[in-house]
Amino acid sequence: MSMTEPVYLDHAATTPVRDEVMAAMMPFFGPRFGNPSSVHRWGREARVALDEARERVAQTLGAHADEVCFTSGGTEGDNLAILGVARTLRASGRRAAITTPIEHKAVLAAVHQIAREGGEERIVPVTSSGVVDRDAYTHALDAQVAIASIMWVNNEVGVMQDVPALAAETKAAGAVFHTDAVQAFGKVRIDAKSMPFDLLTISGHKLGAPKGIGALFIRRATPLESLFHGGSQDRGRRPGTENVAFAVGLAAAAELVVAEHDAECARLGALRDALESRLRERIPDLVIHGEGAPRATHISNVSIPGTDSESMLMALDMRGIACSAGSACQSGSVSASHVLSAMGVDPTLANAALRLSLGALTDARSIDRVVEVMSVLAIKARGAVPAFG
Repeated sequence: MSMTEPVYLDHAATTPVRDEVMAAMMPFFGPRFGNPSSVHRWGREARVALDEARERVAQTLGAHADEVCFTSGGTEGDNLAILGVARTLRASGRRAAITTPIEHKAVLAAVHQIAREGGEERIVPVTSSGVVDRDAYTHALDAQVAIASIMWVNNEVGVMQDVPALAAETKAAGAVFHTDAVQAFGKVRIDAKSMPFDLLTISGHKLGAPKGIGALFIRRATPLESLFHGGSQDRGRRPGTENVAFAVGLAAAAELVVAEHDAECARLGALRDALESRLRERIPDLVIHGEGAPRATHISNVSIPGTDSESMLMALDMRGIACSAGSACQSGSVSASHVLSAMGVDPTLANAALRLSLGALTDARSIDRVVEVMSVLAIKARGAVPAFG
């Protein structure tokens, strides 16, 4: 790889649409354009494709087809799950929602909304390695809790939670359990048949499908009201004309990442470990956030003492290397990560954090170049030499 060839290490923000996915979608932008609610030939053809896509996504989750609701992505799925359950159970006296301070902003904002509507938010702390404090979680669970929402793989540091155990404890307390699995799907084995979660969110653009499509798994008999009102599509859970082309794309992408799970996780894990070990060789005081906890193989969040995220991001970008300082769903400005703050990371270190997320475009040459460039930039930053020089 030449020193000018670009390197994309922001797969946790979004991924390129796979060729196989694009090929599967193309007919539905042309000759197979029908509305699946129409009764004529074009409509029936679209309905068959939509139903098949739903069944295929369900199979990748170990679910039934009627338990899959197509959404526009992770944010809608999280809001539908959390608000849909909370509003339904409010009359029963269950008015509280449990989550953690390291969740995606879509989850945190939905839980805040529950409080604004007269409910209660219970934010359970995490340890310094980013794992849910289980004693605090158990203490928060009581007969007032309607729903708990815990992210499976954190989108900033890659730390994995023990979702099956948390879900089982939550169900035993009579509450509903949701997990944002946007970063977990394809990186963690997920099986709705054997795991007790009630609701699970995935998003297409994290796994090689387009932006604007996702799915929410809704276990049968889970109490949930729609956020929208209108038609009867998707059993009334999400009224409106379905996005057939993107649903087909999501199904194709989901099948591919599940089939490739073992090989791709091993490949990315080896690359991630090489990246971290070689950076640490060159920068001995490098801090790897969440290092002491189980982590997904595609995310590395590091801080180089004596640097700051904004300057490093700009310098890396000028050299053709793309990464981030945290979630891509934050504003365009670089600000301290709420995830790292919740983990108790020193603010100076948190303001130096970079998220390097690996995926389909990552290979050994990418790692070589990133290690070399980041090492040089670290020396310049610490020597008060402009990183842009």
